[in-house]
Amino acid sequence: MPTPSSSSTKNSCNSLDFERPSTTVDVVMFAVRDGRLHVLLVKRADTPGEPFPGQWALPGGYIDVLKDEDLEACALRKLKEKTGVVSPYLEQLGSWGSKTRDPRGWHSTHAYFALLPTASVITPVSGANASEADWIPIVGKGVSHKLAFDHQTILEAAVARLRNKVEYTSLPAFLLPETFTLSELQTAFETVLGRELDKSSFRKRVEDAELVVALKNKFREGSNRPAQIYKLRSKTAPVFFPRAIGDSKSRAAK
Repeated sequence: MPTPSSSSTKNSCNSLDFERPSTTVDVVMFAVRDGRLHVLLVKRADTPGEPFPGQWALPGGYIDVLKDEDLEACALRKLKEKTGVVSPYLEQLGSWGSKTRDPRGWHSTHAYFALLPTASVITPVSGANASEADWIPIVGKGVSHKLAFDHQTILEAAVARLRNKVEYTSLPAFLLPETFTLSELQTAFETVLGRELDKSSFRKRVEDAELVVALKNKFREGSNRPAQIYKLRSKTAPVFFPRAIGDSKSRAAK
């Protein structure tokens, strides 16, 4: 039986004469506004030929092979385009794909979630196929709006991942500005979890984890005695607690 030549084998391996799925990256951007957890959504333009016209969706877009070295680079580019800031925390959430999630054909998406500090939460801008962009409050596991594509499923997965990791990591600290008080840090945890935490237990956990460092002679004036101001000891990655936060005073998620 004849053996195929190396050149014919190479040409066969490099052949791309088959239909390929379109690939996008979507970013679930979380921030705390007015004491509630919010997500950034964009409203799709009411343009002929565009799927889900006028519906809300997660911001994202197609991978640009000339600009994006990898999936994370695409996510960071989309984050920058939509908010104008660089998130201190970005994590890959998962991948979704099928021939039915987009009426235009077989599509797959790689989803990330990002945390934006309060000081960086700016008025988002619309563009491309988005007619409007806004911060929408999280209600329960998602939002009250009907979302395009399978974005409700992706959002619910992001909310679940965030809340689960808050039980044993310091992730909510990335939702705060550069400096904060311990009360503000606890409030960030409670906002994400949707329940109150015992003050003394929470502060002991923060102290044992060596999560923060006090700023010398820096205090915030309030109705009571001045509150010490802190910053994260390290902003490179979240700190893992030795055990989950556990149940405390029950508070339903907003």
